[in-house]
Amino acid sequence: MRTEMTRSLGVAGIVLMVVAAAAPITVVVANFPLILLESGSIGAPLMILAATLILLLFAVGFTWMTPHVPDAGAFYAYVHQGLGRRAGLGTAAVALLSYVLLTVSMTCYLGVQAGNLLALWSGIELPWWLISALMIAVVGVLAHRRIDLSAAVLGVVLVLEILAVLAIDLGVLASGRELTPVPFSPAEALSGAPGLGLLFAFLGFFGFEATAVFRHEARDPLRTIPRATYVAVLLIGVLYTVSSWLVISGLGAEDALDAAAASPDSVVVALAGDVVAPIMRDVTQVLVVTSMFACMLGFHNIVSRYLFTLGRRGVLPSALGQVHPVHRAPSRASLTVTGITAVIVLVSALAQLDPVVEIYTWYSGLGAIGVIAMMALTALAVLRFGGRRGPGARSAPGVRSAPGAARDPKGRRAGAGTLAATGLGGLGLFVVLGISLLNFPLMVGGTVAAIVCAALLVGAFLLGALAGPTRSTGAPEDGDAGAETTVGEMTADDEAPVDGAGEDPELTSDGRRR
Repeated sequence: MRTEMTRSLGVAGIVLMVVAAAAPITVVVANFPLILLESGSIGAPLMILAATLILLLFAVGFTWMTPHVPDAGAFYAYVHQGLGRRAGLGTAAVALLSYVLLTVSMTCYLGVQAGNLLALWSGIELPWWLISALMIAVVGVLAHRRIDLSAAVLGVVLVLEILAVLAIDLGVLASGRELTPVPFSPAEALSGAPGLGLLFAFLGFFGFEATAVFRHEARDPLRTIPRATYVAVLLIGVLYTVSSWLVISGLGAEDALDAAAASPDSVVVALAGDVVAPIMRDVTQVLVVTSMFACMLGFHNIVSRYLFTLGRRGVLPSALGQVHPVHRAPSRASLTVTGITAVIVLVSALAQLDPVVEIYTWYSGLGAIGVIAMMALTALAVLRFGGRRGPGARSAPGVRSAPGAARDPKGRRAGAGTLAATGLGGLGLFVVLGISLLNFPLMVGGTVAAIVCAALLVGAFLLGALAGPTRSTGAPEDGDAGAETTVGEMTADDEAPVDGAGEDPELTSDGRRR
């Protein structure tokens, strides 16, 4: 059976996967009004700008550590390498829970939006859960095959989305409406419930860790992943900051909050028709559906690769770590994600939860907190790993770097600038996490519900940390991942491969392409 996936993604391909998962038109149409509603202020542009700066600082350490963390588990693999195996497994469990919740929330919202569009155009009304079931099937087929197919679909959708967002932005500029600087005021951004506003601001970036998740399908991961990470964060941040400012200006600074409260799901669609052309309403509605589909596909692929990595490492059943012999994709892991998503959607529908007010808001909010917590832990892992590098330095207990990983033969520490940037990014993430938790009861309708949600995340972390094996028993991942891992093994710098054993077939032991 083939053990290697197709290495066909370059910087552009990975950026397409990541930004498409961020769903630009969905963020503009659905998340912008939610940021206004949940925060109770028009400080969305400053909140998004703050999120961009924090993530750029975080990305400095994230990308520096990339050559030392060859697994495709992203946050899980980074925490594993820096803080130890138990912390890594706990992070993996949180990652699975968070991204499954994000996938389900988008699936249910997609069922509503697609149903509205179908009813508008044909008069046929179908239950949202039936449409969501159809979307789950389509995503399952796409994700089962080579990553090239997903990238191609997401690429087409993404180009159309960005063009639509730019059209709305230019329409506001051409309309002659007042461009107010008030949304960039710190006092405005800190009014109301800024924690919830920041939470949904970060939600627009989620999936950017996929730059590392897709490392086994990247043509040159040691160069592609850092470049794709910076490009993705900058592109998303600039687009959202400018667009949120222009949307608020288009609605009017004094009227934006009331307009968002009156019709949060259509206020931006109506603005698009006003400032561009009436037909832009229909175009935007169609693109929102395709954008949500792209986002759903992107999150599905991320969860699949987490399962694939954990299967290859022996944490989960090894069948999840198998590659399809023809498509060279983690098809069994993808099929598992399809089944999990379908079950949760079915249970949520049987519980008669509202697909937007309850499922989308609650699930995506909880998933967002989980991802922010993972990023904060990853920042700590980078600081610990980078700060102790040096001759004779040891990896975290139970951690072993891959024989095929690119390593500094002298074991040099991370530079002071890298550690400082990572520390500031980590501090920002912990602050955002703290104020989000403080304001979370406002979103889920009470303290008890918020405590239950927080307990789910803590429980997932503890379950992963305590239930995981004490050593990896799986095979190395495509030659990138290390072999068996035991407590107290040799350091990364002592693990020279013998006659190239264990190396990535396309990379030399110092990370260069053959």
